[in-house]
Amino acid sequence: MAKRYSLEETLDFILDQSDSEEGPENTEPDSPEDFTTDTEDEISIPISANFPESVVDNLPADISTGIYYGWARVDNGDIHKMVMSIGWNPYYKNTKKSMETHVIHTFKEDFYGRILSVAMVGYIRPERGFKSLDELIAAIHSDIEEVKIKLDLPEHLKLKEQHFLKTPVSTTANQILNGHRL
Repeated sequence: MAKRYSLEETLDFILDQSDSEEGPENTEPDSPEDFTTDTEDEISIPISANFPESVVDNLPADISTGIYYGWARVDNGDIHKMVMSIGWNPYYKNTKKSMETHVIHTFKEDFYGRILSVAMVGYIRPERGFKSLDELIAAIHSDIEEVKIKLDLPEHLKLKEQHFLKTPVSTTANQILNGHRL
């Protein structure tokens, strides 16, 4: 069985990845296409954010592929529910592992080039292949509905108030968060 990471362990890992003398690696996508799913129009799921390969490559080796859920915030905006896929997207036969987050909120515009903060608080299911696009779409919508219910539970609502998601985000490399240079 894969190890489950506490919120503090997850946040420490993320912060450790950005702890360098030169500030963080530039994690902004090179183009809007890098920030949204290639299949957005095909599967009718609103905009999602793909984390850069450098983030995915530095995930703990024993983190399971599959569907996670938690909280997300774009820049210094409101905190919203999110669902995240970590894995190979077998329906599309991806050759690289990806980490894709769908913020469950209707934004007036895309959030390309903005800072996305996420806190993973739970795991829904392992990654799996689908025989058809319709089966994949149904699973995505089912995952979103399950997440909406789970994140309304008191034990998950309290995690929405964690310091990590409440700390103002700066786009300067000199900001310090919990003792780590961002």
